[in-house]
Amino acid sequence: MSPWQTLSAASRETFWRSLQTLNVTRIVIALVLLVYLAVDTRHSHIGNQLSGTAYAETCIAYVLASLLFATVTQGWKHRFMWQLSCQILVDIAVISLLYLAAGGARSGLGLLYLFPLAGAAILAPLLLALFSASLATLFLLAESTWQIFMRDQDPPLFQAGLMGAAFFAVVLLVSRLAARLIGQEELAARRGADLKIQQAVYRIVVDDAGDGILVAGHDGVVFAGNPAARRMLGLEDDSIESGAGFRLADVPALEPVAQGFADWLGGVRAEAYVTVKRWQEQAGPVRGRLDQPLHLKLRFARVDTPDGEAERSVIFMQDVSAIENQAQQLKLASMGRLTASIAHEVRNPLSAIGHATSLLAEDLTGPAETRLLRIVGDNVARVNRMVEDILKLSRKVQPGGEPVPLGAFLAELKAEFTETHGLPDNMVYIGDSGHRTVRFDGLHLREVLVNLLGNAIRYASRKPASIRIFPVLDATGRVELHVQDDGPGITPEVRAHLFEPFYTTSSKGTGLGLYLARELCLNNGAMLDYEYRVDGPGGFDAPGRFVITFAA
Repeated sequence: MSPWQTLSAASRETFWRSLQTLNVTRIVIALVLLVYLAVDTRHSHIGNQLSGTAYAETCIAYVLASLLFATVTQGWKHRFMWQLSCQILVDIAVISLLYLAAGGARSGLGLLYLFPLAGAAILAPLLLALFSASLATLFLLAESTWQIFMRDQDPPLFQAGLMGAAFFAVVLLVSRLAARLIGQEELAARRGADLKIQQAVYRIVVDDAGDGILVAGHDGVVFAGNPAARRMLGLEDDSIESGAGFRLADVPALEPVAQGFADWLGGVRAEAYVTVKRWQEQAGPVRGRLDQPLHLKLRFARVDTPDGEAERSVIFMQDVSAIENQAQQLKLASMGRLTASIAHEVRNPLSAIGHATSLLAEDLTGPAETRLLRIVGDNVARVNRMVEDILKLSRKVQPGGEPVPLGAFLAELKAEFTETHGLPDNMVYIGDSGHRTVRFDGLHLREVLVNLLGNAIRYASRKPASIRIFPVLDATGRVELHVQDDGPGITPEVRAHLFEPFYTTSSKGTGLGLYLARELCLNNGAMLDYEYRVDGPGGFDAPGRFVITFAA
């Protein structure tokens, strides 16, 4: 295999461009030689009239040959070595004729041999370049030897020898330098090809990844994102691919993502759980639409950038909602098989244990026996409540009931809840609902809110308005009901399992309260979720809140 065939496509294209540059240089040299003839009116270096005519004809033929070579090289990029060899041989032949026509060594035209020899040293193999140098040297020596026998003047034989040695030295030096440069260019071309392959593989992997990936600066400006990220956030393709970038904080719905990213930059936490709410924007610089709230787990990583370059970070987004739903469906499949026999197999023994405990309490009055019976009774009640919660899962409700006026409903719920739990009247704050109504089964909405308020009183400070319920409208015009307290909030670790059945952080809980609340919301076409970073009305700040998003 010839060295030419081992070159990459990029290197071959570089060789063709160099050959075309050689052609242009040849044309310029031929034109300069013609101008030299026109200026030298005395023919002081050209010799007699016959030599001058031969000189002119040779120059004109050289110009035409140069134009022909340039045309062939431009239009027919095949047989590179063949074209180069022909051009070098023509150059040596033409320069030899001009050398003779101009009077030999005294004309100084022997230096023109350096042009084709340097071109051969750069573009041709070393053997071909040395062969070209030997042709030029042999011609000079032959011309000097001819003068010894045919002319009386002193022949410049020594000068011809030195010039020939210079030819070989130039060819060897230029060939060595050119080989090194060609090797470096070939290495760069191959590494560039490998890099393009890696980039293509990267695009395939990133584009097909199920998790969303965003590339952002330290100021929250997004520069790139994969299709999964655009799909999760509801962004149109040109919002990221336009190249201008956009700030996460400039999109109100994406502010939780921006806050999680800022917290990571500040060293607050390594990952975050956020909720991206419904949003729609078709006119601004960032256009998109998200029809369903989305719960995301965010992870972050820094990009190692060279010193002085702009910092970049990668935001990995995982759709936790899908994982949560999948886990719940698996648990529900097992729970469904249990529910069918739970009434007979569990509730009847529970009833017997509870009745026996009541009978024993009538006969055993000692403090130790009373304490033990109370423990049995409490656990019987706890297991019975768990059974009741499980049985509620099968009580599906058809959505589309009578509209519930939020103002009157919340006022009645507050009065009943504060009286039942003995709370101060000003501890629970109800925001202005106006004349808003929602389509939700009243009994189920009451059960959901009682569950959320029951969790709130466990962590609230019991100060005035330490628990707040207030309705708002989201970006798409849907009614949301926010329930929040001034307690410490829910940690990201707990948030990851918050709505899973049987998951609880309380020794007295069943782990079904929030799960049942979400299921009741889903049965009524609504959505229950937990959001971080809340700025409530009236300057009320809370680390998080529960949000019920009602059907439109």
